[in-house]
Amino acid sequence: MSIETSLIVVSDRASTGAREDGTAEQLRPVLAAAGFALVDVLVVPDERDAIGGAIRTAAERTPLVLTTGGTGISDRDVTPEATRAVLDFEIPGLGEAMRAGSLALTIHAVGSRATAGALGRAIVVNLPGRPKGAVECFGFVAKALPHLVAVRRGPVEDASHGTQDA
Repeated sequence: MSIETSLIVVSDRASTGAREDGTAEQLRPVLAAAGFALVDVLVVPDERDAIGGAIRTAAERTPLVLTTGGTGISDRDVTPEATRAVLDFEIPGLGEAMRAGSLALTIHAVGSRATAGALGRAIVVNLPGRPKGAVECFGFVAKALPHLVAVRRGPVEDASHGTQDA
């Protein structure tokens, strides 16, 4: 069974229709191959309140919420701050894994401020805005996500200790 996933595209230009964003279509087959189903795509401007509201809404609907865009260092890049403002807690290893994998491909990864964490029963992960970078970064953490989602959704069977609560 596929894990339902929401994608929030953070882009001033895409939110006004000034440009089309191809991230969802590039991520969709990669998500499917890893056991995820993209069921919802939202496009919001680079505004903290809009991003935070979209994350809250998506986290109520799907156990995995991905954002793309707004993770760099420009004045309009506010996705990490908006994400942190709504998270129950951060999961630093996801951002660290994405940066480590990206650094093997480009030195520009040192400027990534992407974060991840839990909101209610959902996992939230910030991905880069460039479609290629979003696909690459999802690939660096994809194998960890099913377990993290399962833990947030309820008790999971632990092979050595029986059932444990999330």
